[in-house]
Amino acid sequence: MWNYINQYVAFNTIHWNDLLDIIILSFLLYEIMVWIKKTRAWVLLKGFAVLLVFIFVAWAFRLNTILWLGKNIFSLGITALVIVFQPELRKALEQLGRQNIISSVFSFDSAKESEARFSDKTVNELIKAVFEMAKVKTGALIVIEKKTPLNEYERTGITLDSVITSQLLINIFEKNTPLHDGAVIIRGDRIVSATCYLPLSDNLFLSKELGTRHRAAVGISEVTDSLTIVVSEETGAVSVAMEGDIKRNLNQDDLRAQLVAAQDKAQDNGRFRLWKGRVKKHEKNADK
Repeated sequence: MWNYINQYVAFNTIHWNDLLDIIILSFLLYEIMVWIKKTRAWVLLKGFAVLLVFIFVAWAFRLNTILWLGKNIFSLGITALVIVFQPELRKALEQLGRQNIISSVFSFDSAKESEARFSDKTVNELIKAVFEMAKVKTGALIVIEKKTPLNEYERTGITLDSVITSQLLINIFEKNTPLHDGAVIIRGDRIVSATCYLPLSDNLFLSKELGTRHRAAVGISEVTDSLTIVVSEETGAVSVAMEGDIKRNLNQDDLRAQLVAAQDKAQDNGRFRLWKGRVKKHEKNADK
């Protein structure tokens, strides 16, 4: 008897690794639920929960026919979930792949990262073009490539491969011109493509005031690490989308801060920290 009790107590003793296991699983479950709530998967998940409740009611009242149907349907449940949640699963894997977990340990492109992503001249030309268009309420959508390649979206547009100038950008987005509809993709100091199609965000928490152009900007920032500049055709307001979030009503200093941070100048840490501080200051003011 005592041997049995000792074995039972020993078997049910909680060790530190058990607590660690519970903490990690709880954190992962919380993050998954938060992520699901921001997508269409939340509505689908609620529908799935209603089906489970219906099956439970059928079990409680011994409705054998419904239970038989439920058993056969849910035997394919995993495959059905993968098919239904395919866009959300793909987005989650893309976001996981963009993390710098591996690259922080093994630097595969340290030579590239030692140089600025684009020049100060490009920053000035972008700011000049954006606010010239904002004055006359010319809608614009400019995507700046960072580490994640945008070749998939570049192929949906018309190849330009041109040096960035404010005059060229203004001319591209001029109303009633062949290239004004869609997004411009920038790589380094060159405009690589125009009239590109971007994925629309399905984030349910985005403001209803935002139109297709802004949702496209948020959408591309959700699946890549790009920085996207938006000029509103209705109000002329300038916004920046990055990492699934959008900052609205930026002035020239705010936009410059975002662009300088995106330059990733490893050799100019002092200036980089200065602009980074301005970015954080703007984010705090926006939250207020």
